[in-house]
Amino acid sequence: MLLNILYIVLGAVVVLWGADKMTDGAVVVARRLNIPPLIIGLTVLAIGTSMPEFFVSLLSAIKQTPDMAVGNVVGSNIINILLVGGASACVAPLLVQRATLVRNMPILVVATALLVVLSIDGNLSRWDCLALFAGFLLFMVYTVRSAKGAKPTEELKSKNYSLALAIGFIVLGLACLVVGSNVFVNGASALAGSLGVSEAVIGLTIVAGGTSMPELATSMVAARKGQNDIAIGNIIGSNIFNILMALGLTGLISPMQIKGITPVDFAMMGVSVLLLWAFTFSKRTLERWEGAVLVAICAGYLWYLVAGA
Repeated sequence: MLLNILYIVLGAVVVLWGADKMTDGAVVVARRLNIPPLIIGLTVLAIGTSMPEFFVSLLSAIKQTPDMAVGNVVGSNIINILLVGGASACVAPLLVQRATLVRNMPILVVATALLVVLSIDGNLSRWDCLALFAGFLLFMVYTVRSAKGAKPTEELKSKNYSLALAIGFIVLGLACLVVGSNVFVNGASALAGSLGVSEAVIGLTIVAGGTSMPELATSMVAARKGQNDIAIGNIIGSNIFNILMALGLTGLISPMQIKGITPVDFAMMGVSVLLLWAFTFSKRTLERWEGAVLVAICAGYLWYLVAGA
């Protein structure tokens, strides 16, 4: 048990360090290539921080534990918005671009609704996951095209790294995020498994929390550094990629039957998306008190899962 706790702490440290280095590198790349920070958050950071969800879901599906595979994505998306978004807003209020509200948030709503509809029959077939992965490809094309001619909405503050060194920091940061998250999840899963908790609950809580650590670290670091576009873009982009890429590609390789993920879990995933949209729609800012509300809801949901287990 002490060894597993050590793995959890070590994984957390590696993830936090990797997130800091990756954020620095991404900001330098955005500045030197004149790429809007939001696009960096929606693509490079979002894909990178979604890698733990993808690998955990893929291995879980291959090992015939689909509840953990799907629970990992559903739980991660809930935690990304409620905990990651809420905690980041508590660090510093997050200003949200109008383009994010009218373009990217609706895409997240549609992706979330599509996953819920496809999961109603308790099965994610290859055809279902092909639809999800096709959505991912369309989203990537749309994101790249929307970046053409776009200008940064906030001044980028970054260290004077060379482009090569900045890219190296991104790669190193991503590696630390993946390795650190895997160490964390392995320790946490072993610790929870010894308590006899179901695969679905482990996926929705311990595994989802562990694989969401890159998003938490990256967004909180970006918020602290005043990079709002990266902070909010990382959250929205990661949730879209979790559904369309992680589950889509995983299901193409290994179709999944869903048993332990309840309608309450899917409903909470949908409600969290709508809450984030509602909070940011009027003033285009996620205030500190709104972030605190999101964190409180996350705590209540996790308590519900643990109490039910």
